[in-house]
Amino acid sequence: MDVIIRNVNKTDLEAIVEVERQCFPAAEAAEEKSIKARMSTFPENFFVAEIEKQIVGFINGCTTNSPVIYDEMFHDTSHHIPSGEIIAIFGLDVIESYRRKGIASKLMKTFIENARKQGKKAVILTCKAHLIAYYEGFGFVNDGVSESTHGGAVWYDMTCPL
Repeated sequence: MDVIIRNVNKTDLEAIVEVERQCFPAAEAAEEKSIKARMSTFPENFFVAEIEKQIVGFINGCTTNSPVIYDEMFHDTSHHIPSGEIIAIFGLDVIESYRRKGIASKLMKTFIENARKQGKKAVILTCKAHLIAYYEGFGFVNDGVSESTHGGAVWYDMTCPL
């Protein structure tokens, strides 16, 4: 299976919205207008995974100086600070039929390497308890329960120092 990881482009919107819808419960999924704003505001931090010209996953996030993700960041791209020292991951999505094939890992490694190339000091994310060990495998450290209440879920703050 030949997986291409590339930066997002404007024609990807519809496919990305569908992947997001498949990967997250409605209360947690980003809306189309939010995804579109992210694509145009920080395309340098937005990567898609493509197999045979079909988008099967993506990863995205803004640049910040905050050591943690706060809920407003998910909905308002004005929190993106291009000169910031930290990149926050908002979502790592892979549609179910393509999971456990290394695609999420390729997306994550590309994202982290991109942050290093930009000279950032860390990558941060929030995740649910069952994913802590997965992200620790990429060098993330569990910083404890997050103050985020996004989607009504319990989240954990994770930091990957670069």
